This record gives sequence, structure tokens and C-alpha cells, in this order.
Amino acid sequence: MAEPLRLFILAGEPSGDELGADLVRRLRRKTSVQLSGVGGPALIGEGLNSLFSMNDLAVMGWVDVLPRLPLLLWRARQVAQAIIKAEPDVIVFVDAQVFSKTVAAHVRRRGGKMPILLYVAPAVWAYGPERAKILTGCFDEVLGILPFEPKVMKALGGPPTSFVGHMAVRRYAGRDSVPEKGPLLLLPGSRRGELRRHLPLLRDVGAALAGHPRVTGLVIPTIPAVEQMVRDAVAQWPVVPKVIAGGDARRATFSEAVAACAVMGTITLELAVAGVPTVGTYIGDRGQVKRVLDYKIRHVSLPNLILDRALIPEELYAAPPMPDALTAEVRALLDDPAKTAAQLAGFQEIRVKMESGLPGAPRVDPAERVLAHVRR
Repeated sequence: MAEPLRLFILAGEPSGDELGADLVRRLRRKTSVQLSGVGGPALIGEGLNSLFSMNDLAVMGWVDVLPRLPLLLWRARQVAQAIIKAEPDVIVFVDAQVFSKTVAAHVRRRGGKMPILLYVAPAVWAYGPERAKILTGCFDEVLGILPFEPKVMKALGGPPTSFVGHMAVRRYAGRDSVPEKGPLLLLPGSRRGELRRHLPLLRDVGAALAGHPRVTGLVIPTIPAVEQMVRDAVAQWPVVPKVIAGGDARRATFSEAVAACAVMGTITLELAVAGVPTVGTYIGDRGQVKRVLDYKIRHVSLPNLILDRALIPEELYAAPPMPDALTAEVRALLDDPAKTAAQLAGFQEIRVKMESGLPGAPRVDPAERVLAHVRR
């Protein structure tokens, strides 16, 4: 019997945890797999004994990172040491790009020759294009989840990049129409720092729109890791939303929703492929907002980036946010059938690109790309 594939995998947040678990399942259809690394409930469910809690890595922006920098640096050294000791056949870092690059550099400096792959490309296409070349010294290949990433990474001198698709396309069937009435979804993010920044903003939006004739109630889909934090935060809202956690509940709610107000991130792409009319928002720290301005970024949300046009409205703020402006965008979406129809048509375009890829960069199986680097 062949020796199992020794895979070291690291995920830094819930979406990466799910991607990692999906990759492990795909690999096991082709070979046996022995896991080590860091992950959350999904990877642990696949048999991973995580080195430490994935929540230690779930930070975003300097406001979140700086207080935890000593812990993150310690964790980076710990992960690098574990990799050198384990001598895996292949390493896959899922998202958590800054942390992953730091660990990969540690491993290379200590003589690690094993292939290292990054699953989910950093947003070099949005800001910091010079970062693409830096990645070449750390990663043997990038597995991109957006169809335009192979072309962009090649143009910028980054590592070889393959488009492997996005789980959202398999998770949601999509809709070609929206019900006349239904819940308004409020999506404040999944990281604790994001929640602290965005819940007050969405509270005001929800209170202003709860009485809209098309809105039957407010719903906050979240993840189990922060569910209690969200429930505690919304208990005193003027209009208390329903809080749900888990994939099945999320899919059911997406199918019923009339619209969504969502923090810009992976969730905006999920809403797009599910056919939920959306307004995107984000409260960034000063550094994040400055990068958007310095690099003259035209689009922030993934649906707009994939289509290279302004399909969903985007409200990006530094402190203080402006709930009236955000509320007005959501209200306009609820009031104007033409805006909804335009978004649904654009969402269909996105599905086609996400399912097939682009000319010269078709969608490929991420497990095949991982195995292509393994000498056995």
C-alpha cells in the first residue's frame, strides 16, 4: 500500500477552513492523506489535530493586528518549526496571506525544500501590485478563486497561478427573480474586529428599513464561532434581528431574502451567485482606506471586480460611518425593480465566469494542482 500523502495545511479564518476541508476531501478521492497544521471545525472534522486555535489568526487591518502582533509572530515561528519537524510532502496555506508569507519565508530560510502552495490569492490586482513578485520566492503556485487572477498574477511577475473555482458556486443554486416580500439580510462580517466596527452601522440601517413594505424582518446570518457575540450585541437593538448560524440555515435564508446589506468580502460573492440583490459596505482603518485612495481602486467588492464594473453599490468608510447614506442605497434597491433586475442579470454573468473560467485559464481541480507538486 502506498504511503499516505503528508499534507500540512493552515487556514486562518472560517472561509479558509471550509476551503481547506473541501481540498482534503478532494485529495482523499485520489489518495490517502495524513494531516497536520492549523484549522477550525471543518478541518478538525476531517481529522486535523490543530496546533492551536484558528481564531488566533483571524485578524484584519492594522487596528486588529497591532495588539496581537507578538502572538502572531510567535505563532508564525511555531508553525515554521512544526513544518520543519514534520517534513510534509506538500504545504498548503489557505488565505491568511501575510501570516502565510511570513511562515513560508521562515521555512525557506531554514532550508525547507518541500512545495508550498497558497490557496486564495492576495489582492495584488487591487493594491500593492509589487507584492506579486515577492510571492514568487515563497510559493511554488497560487490557487486562485477568482477567474481573472491567473492573468493578473502572470502580468505582475507573480508565481504560477491556477483558477480552481469558488465553493459558493456549488453551494448556491442562484435565482432569476426576487420575492415581493422577504427578510432583509444584514451581514456584519465574521471576524470579531469586523463585528465590533460594523454591527452599530447595520443596527441603524436595520432600524430605518425594518418597516419597509417589502421587508418582513431582519436576519443576520453568521458563523458558530461568533454567534453568541452577535446575539449579545443585537439583544438591545431597537429592532432585534433573527440570528442564524450554519450553512443550511444560510442557504434557506438567502433563497427567501429581498435584499442584503453586507460587509465587503467573500460574502458579497456568495450573495451574488445566490441571486440576492446587495449593497456592500466596509469600515476600514485609516491604512486600508488610504490604500484604496493611493492605488485609485475603482471597485472593492468581488462582484464588481469580476465584472469590472459597478454592479452593486459600495459604501466604504473610515470613521465615522454614515448610516443615512448606506440606508439610502439599500432603500433604493428595495424601491426600484430596475436596479434589482440589473443586479440579477450581472449575477448570471458572474456565475458563467465562475463556473468555467476565462480563455487561457479554465477552472481546474485544486487537488490535481496540489498532487502535481508531489514527488512520490
